[in-house]
Amino acid sequence: MNAPLLIEVGVEELPALPLLKTLPSIEKSWKEIQKSRHLESDFRFLYTPRRLVIEAEAFPLRQSDSVEELVGPPVEIAIRDGKPTPAGEGFARKCGVAFSELQRLEKGEREVLYYRREVPGRETEALLPEMIREWIASMNFGKMMRWGDRHDEFIRPVRWLQVRLGDRSVPAELFGVSSDTRTHLHRMVSFDPVEIPEIKSFDKILEEGKVLLDPTRRREMIRTDFSAIEAESRLRVEEDKALLNEVVAITEYPKALMGSFDKKFLDLPPEVIVTSMKEHQRYFPVFDAEGNLSNRFVVVSNAVTDDYSQVIAGNERVLRPRLEDALFFYRNDLKRGLTIEGLEKIQFIDGLGTLLDKVNRERNIALRLAGIYMDRLEEETGRNPLEIEELMDRAVTLAKADLLTEMVYEFTELQGLMGYYYARALGEDPLVCTALKEQYRPEGEGAELPTTVFSSILAMAIKLDTLLGLFSVGKIPTGSRDPFALRRAVNGIIRIVTRYDLSFDIPAILDLLADQYASFDRKRLEEFILERIYKSLRANPSLIAAVLATGERDIDEIAKKVEALKTILERPEARELFTTFKRVANISTEVDLSGELPVDSTLFVAEEERALWEAYREVIAGKYRDYKEELEALFSLKPRLDAFFDAVLVNAEEEELRRNRRHLVASIYRSFLTIADLKEISV
Repeated sequence: MNAPLLIEVGVEELPALPLLKTLPSIEKSWKEIQKSRHLESDFRFLYTPRRLVIEAEAFPLRQSDSVEELVGPPVEIAIRDGKPTPAGEGFARKCGVAFSELQRLEKGEREVLYYRREVPGRETEALLPEMIREWIASMNFGKMMRWGDRHDEFIRPVRWLQVRLGDRSVPAELFGVSSDTRTHLHRMVSFDPVEIPEIKSFDKILEEGKVLLDPTRRREMIRTDFSAIEAESRLRVEEDKALLNEVVAITEYPKALMGSFDKKFLDLPPEVIVTSMKEHQRYFPVFDAEGNLSNRFVVVSNAVTDDYSQVIAGNERVLRPRLEDALFFYRNDLKRGLTIEGLEKIQFIDGLGTLLDKVNRERNIALRLAGIYMDRLEEETGRNPLEIEELMDRAVTLAKADLLTEMVYEFTELQGLMGYYYARALGEDPLVCTALKEQYRPEGEGAELPTTVFSSILAMAIKLDTLLGLFSVGKIPTGSRDPFALRRAVNGIIRIVTRYDLSFDIPAILDLLADQYASFDRKRLEEFILERIYKSLRANPSLIAAVLATGERDIDEIAKKVEALKTILERPEARELFTTFKRVANISTEVDLSGELPVDSTLFVAEEERALWEAYREVIAGKYRDYKEELEALFSLKPRLDAFFDAVLVNAEEEELRRNRRHLVASIYRSFLTIADLKEISV
């Protein structure tokens, strides 16, 4: 039999971010606890900032009876001289019976002790208190707290508890709080506990008390308010998903309201205003039809009142001093200008000097990379090499200057971006300004890339210095630990290189730049980069292995070759295609590919040999736009190869004939080796 289940754990206000981070495991944990007790049931996990709730429409009232089978030690170990050994007696104790009651079972080729018993199911009511305690204990919010004279911990103090099964209130206790049949409504409705006469009235009583239990309904309520505000104001509310999740988690009965601030603050960079509103106040920015930031904001209130004007005014008052501070910082920073004076006092990492030392290393790297990619830079910028070098030097010099500004001290997440705004206001070249803004890109998987090759060089220089520097002082990621985000740095370099088609020969670049660092095993860094290529290119790993097996170490070329192989592998006939050419590869293992592979056409016996040779010569004489086209031409030899293998014995008895045929096959294989080693590919 089944009955409705309600578990409500009432708490003081839960912090939004730890709650949101833990949400997936909370539901999963209850599911596992049900399963371990053989009380599986569909349920809903719901929450507000003041309660964690489990609701189930049909929860088993009792466990099903079950059969438990216990297998013990082999009989020859459990019985000696007709008497039970300690091993046999121990198994009997485990089963809770006399040794004489144990049975025997054939298991494999041995006879073992065995006991089978029926286990009657327990009443759910007796199991629920323990299940709830286990569920609460499974919640890992990070920082926990104690209260009163208790020694146990939870994210916030527990203030009330409901455990209802059908028409019964189940006795239970959490943190010294005993379960009863009462809940609490919104604080602006009532501070007193409210009786819940039966489970089915729970949600309704809460809603009448201005508590929407379902976070999905709270989210839709906010979105509905957003739509109404947009329709009335003809402005657009930016629906930041993370911020929306946060305000859903901190409200019980949300109400979106529009406020405003003085237009003078629009002199600030829009990101400063948006950051101040989001990070400090949890306000949503509002934009006009052209996409410009307006002097309006939307706050999601948890207040319950007939007049929200005071709520709006209060939030406007709170925002104003923050924007006043930001405007003060901005004007002060502009007066001071962008300067690197002071970077020499800021330590970077032990063994790598100060931030000024880092800037100097990054300048060296950026200028060397600019030399490698100068043709691309001239084409992109229309500037001459001397101008480009001067601008690159200026960009690197100013890249860390905004770390010394008051604004970045207050809003650290705006580093780089504030450098862009200050540089632009101070009349720096647009190339330099954009490079400052984009110097940390990409900041994560799928994040925006720099928009120019010029900016990309600065971004790569920063990442390369961090990689080379940290490897040179032994701070190398191990396992899943990567405190300096070196894997992310490599991923960024790979994405930039492949996006802008930039040659990047790993060992050559590392050798070029290594003179600025203490001696270290550069091969280890090369392997670290190659490892990230496997993660970044999103291809069958054997395709990447096949390309690397040829000795190719240019990231851009590796990516192009892997992409070309992917297009071939995606064909329906791929398996059959690779079967033929793996045979080519296997035959070629018996040939020295490093030397000449002369093929004498006068030794051809079968027409299939001549046809294959002529087709191959035509393929290698061709001019191809890319690796895909070249591979298609090489793979087009398949019909000729199949006919050749059917008609000709490659390992002929005559040595001259055998060598000639092997050279023909090996020549084809060696042509593939300019792109990939087919032996490595798994289809």
